[in-house]
Amino acid sequence: MQSLAKEITDLWQARALLAVMVARDLKSRHAGSALGFLWLYAQPLLTIAAYFLVFDVVFKMRLGEGAPTRALGAYLIVGIIPWLAFSDAIGRGMNSLVEAGALLQKNPMPPVLFPARSVLSSAVVFLPLIALLVPAYAGLHGFSAWLLLLVPLLALAVLTWCLLAYALAILAAALRDVIQVVTFALGVGIFLSPVLFPPTMFPRELAWLLWLNPMTPTVLGTQDILLKGAVPGFDVWLAMLVWPAVLAVFLDRLVARSREQLIDWL
Repeated sequence: MQSLAKEITDLWQARALLAVMVARDLKSRHAGSALGFLWLYAQPLLTIAAYFLVFDVVFKMRLGEGAPTRALGAYLIVGIIPWLAFSDAIGRGMNSLVEAGALLQKNPMPPVLFPARSVLSSAVVFLPLIALLVPAYAGLHGFSAWLLLLVPLLALAVLTWCLLAYALAILAAALRDVIQVVTFALGVGIFLSPVLFPPTMFPRELAWLLWLNPMTPTVLGTQDILLKGAVPGFDVWLAMLVWPAVLAVFLDRLVARSREQLIDWL
């Protein structure tokens, strides 16, 4: 794991630069707009409002007995915000090295800075929205103390996003087709996750497919904590640890093999 360890060291040593890059990235997202930083939250908030209006107010759809809550709109909101955060982080992180190609060719900057900047920028936007769900849903279970488990759960999720985004950024630099494939996968991946329906509604013989989605444990854990005030199951925590471990091993080998060719690919 020497290659990955060096990347982490480089990232830590450039942490001040990373903070500046994150701030500039957030500013660039709303540059020239009248509402400024409010646009960062407008899209996810409008998406949440649309789901709640359509499924809870208009259609008044309800889930079965095995679901953590009967109201479909309330169920969707808890899963859709982490999914939007994941999609935004991975999409931007995957493209980060390709977009920074000219800069990296002229300046000896650690490449890891760019996917890390993209993921952290997305986290800055979406994690506060998840935090806002805590008082909104805590009344369902009397403000359970297990709400504090959101902190380690989301910390592991962001770590997974960073590792995955960096790996995909390197692969995208080597082969641009990766961008098209991953963009498609992000579009359909929500249907292979417990965001739109509880796992009990998924065909039992195909349930293993849900665990191939790196967001499945994050969504299940968030639902357990916010909707039920309960500790996520052992399978959730195990998956939350396995995903970053596997990605770390894969990324270490990927960095070691691409170190000499990465700038040429860009």
